[in-house]
Amino acid sequence: MSGGATDRDLGMLRAAVELSRSCPPSDTAFSVGALVVDEDGRVIADGYSRRDDPHDHAEEAALRALAADDPRLAGATVYSSLEPCSARASRPRSCAGLILDTPVPRVVFAWREPELFVDCRGAELLRAAGREVVEVPALAPLVREVNAHLLQGGSGAG
Repeated sequence: MSGGATDRDLGMLRAAVELSRSCPPSDTAFSVGALVVDEDGRVIADGYSRRDDPHDHAEEAALRALAADDPRLAGATVYSSLEPCSARASRPRSCAGLILDTPVPRVVFAWREPELFVDCRGAELLRAAGREVVEVPALAPLVREVNAHLLQGGSGAG
């Protein structure tokens, strides 16, 4: 387990992974779940990949539910099953960029994005901007399981 992860972090991250199971299948994008949680531990927004649009990323869908100046964001944590992206093929703004457009001070994720679609540097971008980033690799196998169809050339569950 990564340093800095609390029991709340583990529970919320597991909930984000479960949310990722709701994603419509895709052979060209990861299935990801995200939660935005206020400082008191209340989920104030959630999202998952392709929820509202075939190009939606989980963090994007969750953050869209909140105004960028929502005062709860100043103490919030974004939980994402996968590292927030730093580059996208489908939209001009990355998820790391969308998070940086808000005052969210903390991001917790389970699995560092593999170089399957893009070279992701989301964690590094967030840290460089002064945000706390906690990686919990102990939960990464759950995220890989959800995305097995991408990792095994279509032989896994989708």
